[in-house]
Amino acid sequence: MRERITFLHRPDDALDPKQLQLQNDTLHVTFLKAAREDKLTVGLYELPQELWRALKQCYELHIRWISPNPYLSVAPFVSTASPGLHVFFTPQRDKSADLLCPLLSKTFGARVDCRTPEDTFIHLPVASKRFASSAAFQHYQPLPSLTDLATYLHQRICPEEDESCRRRAASLKSADYLDIDYDTLSQSLVLSAFWHSPPLTEAWNERIDKSKASDKVEIGVLASEKPAQPEELSLAGFLAVVGEDSKPNPTLFSFPSRHHVAASTSGTEYSTAFLEPIGLHPTLRLTLSSSTDPPTDGCALHTYLTLPSSLFLDKYQLSSSNFLASKNLHSIRSLAGETDLEAPIWTVSKWGSTLLLELAPPPSTSGLRSAGTVKEPGGSWHADVPLHLRYLPPNREGHAFVSVAWPIVFWACPSDEGTKMSTNPFDRVNLGYDGLFGPRTMFYHLQPASGGESLLEEILVPVLDMEGSKMKWVQSGTVTTVVLGFLWVCLKLLAVNRGSLGRKGGRWKGD
Repeated sequence: MRERITFLHRPDDALDPKQLQLQNDTLHVTFLKAAREDKLTVGLYELPQELWRALKQCYELHIRWISPNPYLSVAPFVSTASPGLHVFFTPQRDKSADLLCPLLSKTFGARVDCRTPEDTFIHLPVASKRFASSAAFQHYQPLPSLTDLATYLHQRICPEEDESCRRRAASLKSADYLDIDYDTLSQSLVLSAFWHSPPLTEAWNERIDKSKASDKVEIGVLASEKPAQPEELSLAGFLAVVGEDSKPNPTLFSFPSRHHVAASTSGTEYSTAFLEPIGLHPTLRLTLSSSTDPPTDGCALHTYLTLPSSLFLDKYQLSSSNFLASKNLHSIRSLAGETDLEAPIWTVSKWGSTLLLELAPPPSTSGLRSAGTVKEPGGSWHADVPLHLRYLPPNREGHAFVSVAWPIVFWACPSDEGTKMSTNPFDRVNLGYDGLFGPRTMFYHLQPASGGESLLEEILVPVLDMEGSKMKWVQSGTVTTVVLGFLWVCLKLLAVNRGSLGRKGGRWKGD
């Protein structure tokens, strides 16, 4: 088992070497204001039997959980996805993966609606065959916290005498995101958790020990530096291997990065809302700053939506260029999952659908005007995504709540030939949208501006009221309409039949 703990502090927060005290097999960190990532690598057969048996059925498995609570991204930990639980999965060839869904329900809680991968997962399209790290299938579930996972680790994984393990399991409840990765080639499980700041205090005060189970514990205390190239990130600070080094060693290194924060001068925030009234045809509105300009030449602005099965997009509605232009949309780049336009919710087995849309920012007032919206300096512009609600089961209230995750918004930009993104030690792949672009695409992420509110929207949608007064009118009206329609058809058939007999009689008399 190997551990890597990375602290990333702001460049203006000067680091005093006395804040890092390395003694034998222990590192003491005192009053360190920083973001933090913990990465743990465990061999397959170091895991409990119920885990490795399920993993052996997978060629690759990538789990991404993102908190619905907004947080400030810190380079190099800026890649993201819609809040909730994402599972990306490729099965072993000619083998069943019947243990995967029960394991997900056991570890992440009973609310995970996963029966079998065949019934529940959607096929994940990949635009670039060269992007070999993309999985074949995807599952998604709105999941507000990792409380059930922390409980599972506390009860089933951590030994009773290992307080450090139990404390770290409990700390997942406050994590901003969690990644779990497994693939057959490495035969190892990798867990990565990120906190943008200490959960309950102003700064980190930690004692990090090299446990008996750990083969290696690496510690990095780093800060961002100005990179030499725009596609690079540069970090400087101290590195140490607990139990091997007598003191932290200074370091400076750079690497190309696939994910970046959009520059502060280009409008870095967006907001999401559903237009009122919502009804059976909700409209998702993205609001962006008028200063949202591309970071470099050749960039395109995109949004990636993760829609539950109760909502869907009509791709035929968005086939008209004039309609797209009126919504400040450019085109559908990818649509996968449940897209049947007529199916009610009780006939839909898979979790939902994913949608990649290229947006069409209106021209600035300083540029050429078009027939569409014009961006005003210091103002904002909107992109509207028309959605549709499936028929939901009726209830006594006449309405129901649907959880919809905020989409992500980013610029997708080309990078120079020969750029090797794989050299990034903090790189994240299998986020859903990254496999829809080439391997050297760079993503500049805009930050959600939710005002501190949850990034999981709860929208109120109409359903049939089974016991309301209107229901009686619906029932009687439906029966009346069917009976009258049946009688009308019978009368028409009778009239046609009489006319046919009359014509035959007339021809016989004439003969």
